[in-house]
Amino acid sequence: MNISFLKGCHQRLFAWGMAKANHADDRAIILHDCQNYATMADLKRSLLSNLHGRVLEIGPGAGANLSYYPTNIHWIGIEPNPFMHPYIEQEAERHGLKTIELHGERAEILLVEDDSIDTVVSTYVLCSVTNIHATLKDIQRVLKPGGTFVFIEHVAATNGTFTRTVQEGITPVWKTVFDHCHPNQETWMYLEAAGFESVNYQSFRLSVPIVSPHIAGVATRQQRK
Repeated sequence: MNISFLKGCHQRLFAWGMAKANHADDRAIILHDCQNYATMADLKRSLLSNLHGRVLEIGPGAGANLSYYPTNIHWIGIEPNPFMHPYIEQEAERHGLKTIELHGERAEILLVEDDSIDTVVSTYVLCSVTNIHATLKDIQRVLKPGGTFVFIEHVAATNGTFTRTVQEGITPVWKTVFDHCHPNQETWMYLEAAGFESVNYQSFRLSVPIVSPHIAGVATRQQRK
């Protein structure tokens, strides 16, 4: 059977599943061991509802975050799965976003001008990029000096724990099924070493096997010297 046909079927099915997930209630997703927020809705509202200007979201999926943004931002989505795009457009219209752009590239090389973006947003993307170093470097390139990178990511569990052992064992199959996602990614280490002026995040857990450990926060690009 044609490989490109199989890939297209997988992408279409994945987009459909992500669109169905848009109807999930983030208020029902409880955050454990999180000091400041009780639910995922609380966390996303805090991180996304006060953004302004040009906001670039990498890997927006079917548009699950669009309901949290102010309606007057200029939203740019980088989503390589073309079957996600109609769902994103529907969500943008449903939530009243006035200006959106959609691009189909991967996150490693953003076809956006240098120093042109106020905020880059990533939720559950850094686990699946092919080169996280290149992705974080390009995020800093497109951000304005002092611009921010907002992230929510599931991450590797602590070394030596049962969860980490399971993550390591299941990764080869997991990344095939879930679009190159790596449940054992130590994302915080890459963020701290990427050269941001500051990286502030908190850790918490969800009641979800394998991908329970999470981090969320804001990294700030260096100001010009």
